[in-house]
Formats: sequence, structure tokens, C-alpha cells
Amino acid sequence: MAEQITIAVLEGDQTGQELLEEALRVLDPSLLSLEIELQRFDLSLENRRETSNQVVSDAAEAMREAGLGLKAATITPEGADDVGSPNRILREEVDGKVIVRTGRRLPGITPFGGVHHPISIVRMAVGDAYGAEQWREGEKGATSEVAYRKERITRATCRAVAEYAFRTAESVDARVYGGPKWTVSPVYEGMLKEELDAASERHPDVTYQPVLIDATYAGLITGAAEAPLVIPALNRDGDCLSDLVLPMFGSIAGAESVLLAFDENYDTTVAMAEAPHGTAPGLQGRDLANPLAMILACAAVLRHAAEKHGQDAEHAAQAIHDAVLETVASGTKTTDLGGHAGTTEFTSAVVERVQKALETGSSSDSEG
Repeated sequence: MAEQITIAVLEGDQTGQELLEEALRVLDPSLLSLEIELQRFDLSLENRRETSNQVVSDAAEAMREAGLGLKAATITPEGADDVGSPNRILREEVDGKVIVRTGRRLPGITPFGGVHHPISIVRMAVGDAYGAEQWREGEKGATSEVAYRKERITRATCRAVAEYAFRTAESVDARVYGGPKWTVSPVYEGMLKEELDAASERHPDVTYQPVLIDATYAGLITGAAEAPLVIPALNRDGDCLSDLVLPMFGSIAGAESVLLAFDENYDTTVAMAEAPHGTAPGLQGRDLANPLAMILACAAVLRHAAEKHGQDAEHAAQAIHDAVLETVASGTKTTDLGGHAGTTEFTSAVVERVQKALETGSSSDSEG
């Protein structure tokens, strides 16, 4: 019997939790013929407040042990004295270094600006503007009041972003494109540029086109993506880039987001997948939200599980991935993609296709 796959499941808020519950249908052990254990943690805002974020630390510990996590969208409260962002805590406690989000063509969906090839954003998972110390000086509301922010990045995180970007580009025959604003900030942002240059020397077969971040934005809508791209970025730059790139392919719910931690050889030690969008309170309880990204997150977790658990997990991941694209291609689409299907209807169609693919062994070996 195959070794059990343990996945830490981090529950969330509002529509984020609803989408998680739907997506978990594709991880049913009886559907995949895999031994899967889901360890569930309630990361709802209410429970984070009740436990003073202890539940977040417990979930992080479970992910470190299992190496795999699946997270629903959660609410980050605005108050400075509230529980804050669980994402920041999780990333720090699992020593996450990189977040990867890949925009890719969805069948039958016309992308913006004629973009046809995949675009992967490889960004810092920690540091930069997130969690930076902030303060103000001077009389509140006066024109003389000054606001400050003390940001930091580390060489280790810069190196992880650079190395993973080039390894990703190497594996999918893509070009490493973009970068920080190193001309304006040669000391701070220049550290990432130095690591990108060094990674380029380690990977001479990868095409490397360093471009300032503002020119990167311009290039994305003026034809730079005539071939697959991998864009390395600082934390905040990458966050903004993701929110631009994913909708270029039809919807921010069209791709998964994966947090990665590495060992000293940059082999993955923790992979936590999630949807890149928020909790969408306006869609809660309406069976309208698109579960596509959350389902692809399930596939991503299994793909990383395959590194330890073998081909059965890889085949299951591929079956889920293919089923999602086939469902969209068949015309079963949610409203954000121009269709009329609800959350449950879309997921049920994916589950049916996964079952057929695994029964017949017909899932493809390509990632699409």
C-alpha cells in the first residue's frame, strides 16, 4: 500500500471557506485511490482572535512536519491591535522564501493583449514592505507630519528567488524577464539584482533579460510575452504583478498560488497552495464564486507530494489539472469567465472528469 499523504488544511473565512470545501472534493481518497489524511485547522478570523493566533502557529508546525499545506482565503483585519495577517505568520514560521503564481491560457478564454504564453511571477514571500516597521512624526494632520517605513530584505531570500526563477525558466524553456528598480535603489533593490546576475551565470542556457520594474509592467502589455516568461520580484512588486498578470488570462481565480520553503540545496521542504484571491464576502452563500484556483491548488499540492510519494500522486495531480481545463473548454464556466455555472456545478463537472480519467488512465503527461 502506498505511503499516506498528509496535508495540513487551513480553513478560512466567508467565500474562501466555501471554495475550500468544494475543492476538497477532488482530494477524496476514494476518488483518487490514494491514502490521504487531511489535518484541519480553523484559521477563521473568529478562531484566530480566540486563540491569539496560536492556531496559526499550530498549522505552521503541521505544515513543517507534513511538508504540504492547502489554505483557504482568510480575512486580515485592519486594526493595528488585532490579530493581523495569518499569511505573514505562516510564511515566517515555515521559513517560506518564494511565492509562485503562474498565469496561463484557459481554453476558450481570450487573454488580454494577445498574451498566449505562461507568465510565472516568482516573488519574495517575506520581508520588503510587508511587516516593515512604520511610524509617524510631527503633529497629526499637519502638513509637516512625516511618515516612515523601515523595510528589509535578506540575501538568503534574494538568492532563493533568483535561483528558483532560473530553475523554473530552465524547466519550461522560458525567459527570465524583469527585476527590481535597481537603478534608483542600488543598495536595497540592487541586492536582488546582484543575485539575479549571479544566478544567470549558474544557468547560462537560460535567456536573461533584466528590466526595471516599471518597464516590466509596460512590457507585459506591449508584447514582451511573445514566449513564456518568469518574472522574479520583490515582495510588494510581485504581489502587484500577480494581480495584473492573472486577470490578463481571464480571471484572478484562474491560477493557484504556491508558497515554498527550501533546504540548503533549494529542494522544496514545504509547499502550501492556495487561491490568490480574497474572501469575496459579496459572493458568500450565493454559489457563484469560481473554484478553479482552489481546485488547481489541490493539484499543486499533489504534484509536490509526488516528489516523495511517487507517480500515483503525480497522475492524480495531472488528472485534476486536465479536468479543470477540460471543464472550461466544454463551456462549463463561472460568471467571471463569461459562463453561467455555479460553484457546485463547476466542481461536480471537474470531479466527474477526474474520475473518468483515473478509471481509464487517460490523463495526459503534459502540464498544459
